[in-house]
Amino acid sequence: MSIQHLINAYIDSQPEQKRHDMLYLHNMILKITPSCQLWFLDGKDSAQKTVSNPNIGYGNYTITYADGKIKEFYKIGMSANTTGISIYIFGILDKTYLVKTYGQKIGKATVSGYCIKFKSLKDININVLETALRYGFEKQTK
Repeated sequence: MSIQHLINAYIDSQPEQKRHDMLYLHNMILKITPSCQLWFLDGKDSAQKTVSNPNIGYGNYTITYADGKIKEFYKIGMSANTTGISIYIFGILDKTYLVKTYGQKIGKATVSGYCIKFKSLKDININVLETALRYGFEKQTK
């Protein structure tokens, strides 16, 4: 099954409102960066044990660990959780940036060093989220 089919199946498996919100966000992200690499992580380890929520990933960046190991990962991630949706913006060195820049403007969301978590799109300012996503893609490509 292709990554796009896995993504579609994951989004389709969500309750109606969450499915609608995730599809909107998926399309918004693809408009920001139409040719980005797509990822799908099912949340299971090599023994097929569930270790996290499934994630849809967008883009690509390289992580270099202190021991010199290199890993490819996605720049932006989206995941359904029990209370709503999480958007992950990886690769921002200043772990206070998202909170300081978007925390007061985004609406009813929890903002951390790399995650913006909210119940539904109606609770947040979508334009602020889009600006944060654009920053995530731009910042990591420089």
